[in-house]
Amino acid sequence: MHFDGAYFWSLLFSTQFLHPVWTVIVIAVAAMLMGTIIGTIGGVIMTSPIAGLRHVVGGYVTTIRGIPVLVQIVFWYNGLPALTDGAINIPAMAAGIIALGVNEGAYMTEIVRAGIQSVERGQREAAQALSLSYGSMMRRVILPQAIRIAIPPTGNQVINLIKNTSLLFAIAIPELFATGTNLFSMNFKYFEVIAVVAIWYMLLAAAYGLIQRTLERHFSRGRVGLYGGNAA
Repeated sequence: MHFDGAYFWSLLFSTQFLHPVWTVIVIAVAAMLMGTIIGTIGGVIMTSPIAGLRHVVGGYVTTIRGIPVLVQIVFWYNGLPALTDGAINIPAMAAGIIALGVNEGAYMTEIVRAGIQSVERGQREAAQALSLSYGSMMRRVILPQAIRIAIPPTGNQVINLIKNTSLLFAIAIPELFATGTNLFSMNFKYFEVIAVVAIWYMLLAAAYGLIQRTLERHFSRGRVGLYGGNAA
């Protein structure tokens, strides 16, 4: 096998992947924001006393986690228009964000649920003793503490989301992998192109890793509970 080092280095430092990288960042940020909103609402519902809503959210989580992400992407872009006879026809970028966001929402629901359930029971009891409503208790007491617990697993989800953007090549979104496939389909330099694509994904994951460590340091400085004490 002949490795074209000159082409590899020229491609790695070229501007051909700058727009695809920006596309990945925009999609990942939008989808993660959507997933976090869905997951926060879902996590709160999963720990609420309303059994009917818990079953609905549980069904959503089970369904989404059981369907491959690629199938979900194709559904939103191709399946939904077919299902509605063209009444709903979502642009590729929006379909990709929705598919990834809804998928992330299912995983974030479980992360938020676990974070809420990890908060000391005494915090709930203290909030109830102060006659706080369920909503106030969640907003002012439980969720701020659950965030600190949820940051590490959320970081794993963000990195998985960045990698899952590569599946959007199936609906012709010009992200990193789609750009790479276009290149090696013309010059047949498969290894060189895939190596460059892989390096870009690694750089994005490493960049987010720095952001996550900053967040973890910020939220690990201590937390204040209803009892007024700080815990490291």
